[in-house]
Amino acid sequence: MSWTGNDDAAVTTRIATVLNSLQPSERRVADHILGDLDGVVEMTAQDLADRTGVARSTVIRTCQTLGYRGFPQLRVALTRELAQSAGRTEDFGESALGTIRAEIAALAASLPQIASVLTEANVEAAVVTLLSATRLLALANGLSSPLASDLSMRLTAIGRPTEFVADPIGQQIAARQLSPADAAIILSGSGANESSLKAARAVKLTGARLVVITSFATSPLGSLADVALVVAPASGSFRHELEHTSRVPHVILLESLVEVVATRLGESARSARSTVLTILSDNLSD
Repeated sequence: MSWTGNDDAAVTTRIATVLNSLQPSERRVADHILGDLDGVVEMTAQDLADRTGVARSTVIRTCQTLGYRGFPQLRVALTRELAQSAGRTEDFGESALGTIRAEIAALAASLPQIASVLTEANVEAAVVTLLSATRLLALANGLSSPLASDLSMRLTAIGRPTEFVADPIGQQIAARQLSPADAAIILSGSGANESSLKAARAVKLTGARLVVITSFATSPLGSLADVALVVAPASGSFRHELEHTSRVPHVILLESLVEVVATRLGESARSARSTVLTILSDNLSD
């Protein structure tokens, strides 16, 4: 899987989104880069090859997979990323509040990168699918499930009725009842959740369109998708994504996607939102 995202994406972001698709020898190179950013800047391609026990050609091939012509270009990009990170360093202290502030600052610094793997064509295709489907399902499992529920409510609130099914078996049943005029959007950070994969396969059996939102450029779920929107992990590492599973980047993408759909719907979305506000007002106590 070669890099297909934006040219200004950080080295660590590029690695995070393709790491699970690299060959074992390439992955050793990528893991070493992630583990020693400062040290790699001072190395030659041969130095890195010796450190990781691979051929120099493997180092070059890994760089090219990440979208660089070779190791010198990767070193320059890595130097730039380190300089930008150093400029954002701030000591918030060791208290609970300080830790929270540090996490927020780190997240804020990473936000520009979360859209770096998205392409204009894929985003447009996803929007068109959400607008044109006769029936629309929003599905997810595990920690992604609340996001699918929220997406369903947000789309419904702008006049684009969307069904959310929480139960994994129920998801497969609902998916098998779709038609080629319908669509499903499935969320999975890893792209490898087995329940979500079963739901995706059920969608494909009906001929309905499948939109997938995930964190990795190559995954079992992404390979089934008609449209895959890859949101770069906020942490910049595959291990961190699996251990901490931050869904903030996905939340940002979904909210933005709903706003694009609302804009395309125009007056019907404004009317639907007006109705929602009336209902909310009626359900607020004094």
